[in-house]
Amino acid sequence: ANGYYYSGLAKCIWSSHDLSDMLFIRNYIFNKDVTIQFNSTVGHFVGYTEHGVYNAQLWNNNTAQLQGERAEVERYCKHNAEIDQTTIIGKS
Repeated sequence: ANGYYYSGLAKCIWSSHDLSDMLFIRNYIFNKDVTIQFNSTVGHFVGYTEHGVYNAQLWNNNTAQLQGERAEVERYCKHNAEIDQTTIIGKS
């Protein structure tokens, strides 16, 4: 299949049981290359290609979008990590 491939990847990274060091990363990928990334530690979008830099600047000027991404650590990461930890502890 010839053509263009667009995908995204969201991931949460942490190393302590209290989840205080949790990190949220969202990658926007075009043809296997990361074009834009949001990293909760950095707190804004970073573009890695010409088109990615352009879109990252637009998205960084949208305060509602930035607040939504920043909130993903609590809404998505910590919520699911607490469920995972409860499940793991319950099985040991």
